[in-house]
Amino acid sequence: MRNKLEVLAPAGDEERLAAALNYGADAVYLGRKQFGMRASPMNFDFEQLCRAVKTAHEKGVKVYVTCNTLPRNSELPFFEQFVREAVDAQVDALIVADIGLLMLIKRYAPDMEIHISTQTGIVNYQTARELYDLGAKRVVLARELCFDEIAEIRAKTAPELDIECFVHGAMCVSFSGRCLLSQYLVNRDANRGECAQPCRWGYHLMEEKRPGEYFPVFEDEKGTYILNAKDMCMIEHIDKLAECGITSLKIEGRAKSAYYVTVVTNAYRMAVDEYYKDPYNFKLPDWIRDEVYKVSHRQYSYGFYFGTPDNSQYYENSGYIRNYDIIAVVDSCRDGMVCCTQRNRFFAGDEAELLSPSKKPVIMKLDTLFNESGEQIEVANHAMMKFSFPCETEFPAGTVIRKAT
Repeated sequence: MRNKLEVLAPAGDEERLAAALNYGADAVYLGRKQFGMRASPMNFDFEQLCRAVKTAHEKGVKVYVTCNTLPRNSELPFFEQFVREAVDAQVDALIVADIGLLMLIKRYAPDMEIHISTQTGIVNYQTARELYDLGAKRVVLARELCFDEIAEIRAKTAPELDIECFVHGAMCVSFSGRCLLSQYLVNRDANRGECAQPCRWGYHLMEEKRPGEYFPVFEDEKGTYILNAKDMCMIEHIDKLAECGITSLKIEGRAKSAYYVTVVTNAYRMAVDEYYKDPYNFKLPDWIRDEVYKVSHRQYSYGFYFGTPDNSQYYENSGYIRNYDIIAVVDSCRDGMVCCTQRNRFFAGDEAELLSPSKKPVIMKLDTLFNESGEQIEVANHAMMKFSFPCETEFPAGTVIRKAT
């Protein structure tokens, strides 16, 4: 073992950041309003960024900020302020894909740690070496590499260079995320954070002389999802990820829900901790593995880690598998009562699971519910309503309550 594995979680906004911090992330990555690969009204303004870094650092968690788009000429004049604000907020690293931005960061903030985004498409040790010589502290390798290729890159680069790899989340049929489908079809540039995900759409054939008459590529009335990649999931292979020299395990999902960040971060935190209990005899407990199936997800695959995949596409539909819903979050426990805030409707008598950080889920029936006034109720059916239920076990604030759908 040549390194301590880092669990790196996505933080699309302050709620998702809190989920990552509470559930065991060693580091988080997040975006600003500009230069990030998730063009979203969420993200972080400067004040939010300062709060995020302060809160994360108080918990010993690092913050990496994305500036991994491929910017046009008109955007470059705004980049200096972007970097200055990152320095002022005391972020731990900037994630960059464009070599011009890399050089500007070195000019504006010589002491800033630089990570090279997967968008750069690093697939060999020579590229990794050159980027290290240019000042990169970390490279995020292309998702199209297998274990042996990663191990060779590790063996032939400076030990001081960190290697980060995606281990969980959505996959893309383009190379390292560089895709023009969205820009061509709906004028939303995937390389500027605006992807409309046309690879997930259903497609039919249409003969030019018979407009409006559609023919499925396969004999299926739903059409065919010829570009629809399965999600990646490597939670059962923490040992192999460590053995090939990876420094950081990256979870995809800045656009995913806080519940997703909670559950998946927690699962990988527990898996990594389980690995270090006995690295040479690692076997993931089934209940930890099962956690990643309790979030909204597509069918899972191993991506390219075991070589070119032969089962990485899903042709039936582009939808998600969703077997559990979050119904509440614990606010506090006092006097034998668990006080919560509702997220989705549920009824007295429903069976639920309570998930606390690094703990096996606790299953219980919520037989008796009380509203904020102390009146017994049969259903919690108002969004964000306060309620409570009796329980002798105490759960930490932020514990997620979910139920099977």
